Amino acid sequence: MYAFEYQKVTTVADAAAKLAANPDAKLLAGGQSMVASMKLRLANPSLVVDLGTVPELRGIKADAGGVTIGAMTRHAEVAASAEVQKAIPALAALAGGIGDRMVRNMGTLGGAVANSDPAADYPAAVLGLGATVTTNKRKIAADDFLKGMFETALAPGEIITSITFPVPKRAAYMKFRNPASRYAIVGVFVADTAGGPRVAVTGAGGCAFRVPAMEKALAAKFAPESVAAISIPADGLNGDIHASPEYRAHLVTVMAKRAVAKALG
Repeated sequence: MYAFEYQKVTTVADAAAKLAANPDAKLLAGGQSMVASMKLRLANPSLVVDLGTVPELRGIKADAGGVTIGAMTRHAEVAASAEVQKAIPALAALAGGIGDRMVRNMGTLGGAVANSDPAADYPAAVLGLGATVTTNKRKIAADDFLKGMFETALAPGEIITSITFPVPKRAAYMKFRNPASRYAIVGVFVADTAGGPRVAVTGAGGCAFRVPAMEKALAAKFAPESVAAISIPADGLNGDIHASPEYRAHLVTVMAKRAVAKALG
């Protein structure tokens, strides 16, 4: 790990000011990815700005507009929230299946979404539910937020403050997880929303993505058999020691069927 300066902040405005004053500064949310990168010397920020002491970034609120979760809300808090369990049980279940207990008690919603890890769980929920990402500068629709591997629409100095998830008619998330890290080798979030079905995949590509063919089929009939014969091309999918692109393509269909079945109860 390289030498760096560490500072705590108490407001979003203060954090934004420090980022503006130092182009090499990085925000610290849960630290589950960034600290590991720093230890491996893959990241070299001259300044680390800790958001853990910013009260306005934490909390969960459910209303007619959906469920709004502060960016610094821990995975364990989302999983245990009675409001989330009632409004969007699939989101609570997803949070409860992230990593292990330590990761869930340290990792944050905003950090996970801002990082856009190819195998992270939360991006599938953001995209699958058609969420809105609120920053200190604007609101960004889910379909416009995820750009690629570790790449999002966030501009330099832009900070996620909260994410609002619309309440679906029904939804579910199923993943084929790595047995060691519990990251998604492939995860599929299916939601029957007011605007129609949405199917979001994580773990298979450079970042979470939707499957329009499955969404169209589910709009005609929301049932597992509607997606059973739909496959996605393996070209461009991730391949590693855990799964080939072809196997990941196969798993997308399998996990989609299971997610629809689970959503139906």
